[in-house]
Amino acid sequence: MFKMENTGGHPWEKSPMNAHTYSEEMKYDRNTFLYKLIEHEGMVLTVYEDSLGIETIGIGRNLKDRGITPEELEYMDIPNMAIVYTNGISEADAKYLATNDIKIVEEELCRAKPCVYGLDAARQLILMDMAFNMGVPRLCKFKKMWAAVEAGNFDTASVEMLDSRWARQVK
Repeated sequence: MFKMENTGGHPWEKSPMNAHTYSEEMKYDRNTFLYKLIEHEGMVLTVYEDSLGIETIGIGRNLKDRGITPEELEYMDIPNMAIVYTNGISEADAKYLATNDIKIVEEELCRAKPCVYGLDAARQLILMDMAFNMGVPRLCKFKKMWAAVEAGNFDTASVEMLDSRWARQVK
């Protein structure tokens, strides 16, 4: 499904879910998206509670709902979650987890709305940002926006995006 290449250099780039590549069907650059997430979400290397009181780490990794899988712990060379809670994670680990999250959100978004594949990189990036921020199920509730996107009416889609609680929250 995804064409991945090992670019080396950083441990997080060795991940099969490499942020430094393009997917075969998506046009946006995952690396660009990763750094936009860091800019907007921040990167916290210790467990903290987000604005909703949910335990979080790294670049917005929700520990309550998504957690950290045994495979991810093994890749990061962390023996168990107690170590994460005690010592936190490295910057490379945070990028690795975020890269995995990006892949998951991308797959969920494209499965729910295949029209995303046909959009240009900038529009894909906007929708990925929205999906990452609010989750794909909530993004799918933007019925008028999706109707406009599917019709290629991007001015209307933009108006519908901005006429939402999401737009007021992320200002």
